[in-house]
Amino acid sequence: MSDARIQGYARALFEIARAEGTLDEVEDELFRFARSYETSDGLRAALTNDQVPAEKRQAIVEDLLGGKATSTTVQLVSMVVGSGRGRELPSIVDQLVQRAAGAKDLAVAEVRTAVALTDDQRDRLKAALENATGKSLTLKTVVDPTVVGGVVATIGDTVIDDTVRTRIDRLKSRL
Repeated sequence: MSDARIQGYARALFEIARAEGTLDEVEDELFRFARSYETSDGLRAALTNDQVPAEKRQAIVEDLLGGKATSTTVQLVSMVVGSGRGRELPSIVDQLVQRAAGAKDLAVAEVRTAVALTDDQRDRLKAALENATGKSLTLKTVVDPTVVGGVVATIGDTVIDDTVRTRIDRLKSRL
C-alpha cells in the first residue's frame, strides 16, 4: 500500500480516537496489538487471508480484543482488517503512534527487552534516553524473547543496542 494510503488510515484512526477522547489508551492498545500481530504467524495469516470473508476476519478481531481493549480499539482494528488492509496494520499503527507523539511534541522510543520492565525501570530508562538524545520521549515497550538480555531502543533512525548479544559480538571482534 502506498505511503499516502497508510498516512490516510493513520490520520483517520488518530482523529477518531482523539474525537472520542481515548487517544492515549487507544494508541497504546493499537501499538501492543500491532506488535503481537507482527510476531504471530497464525494471527497474520488469519487476518490477511483473502479467502476468509471480511466478516470472519472482523469476528476474529472482536474475539481476540473483546473485553481486553476499548471498543474504539476493537472497532478501528476491525475496520482496517475488514477493508482488506490487515497486511499494513503495523505500518498504519506506527504512523498513528508517530502522529500522536507529534501532537504532544514528543518523539517515540520503541524499546525491546526480554522481560517486562517495572514502572521504575521504565522511568529511569526514559530519563536516560531523553538525556542521551536531547528529546522528550514517549516510551513504547515491547517484550521480545529474542533479546537475550539488555535493551534495544529505536528512536527515529537512531538505534541504541545494549543487548548481551551485541556485547558478546563486540568482545569476539576484539579477540
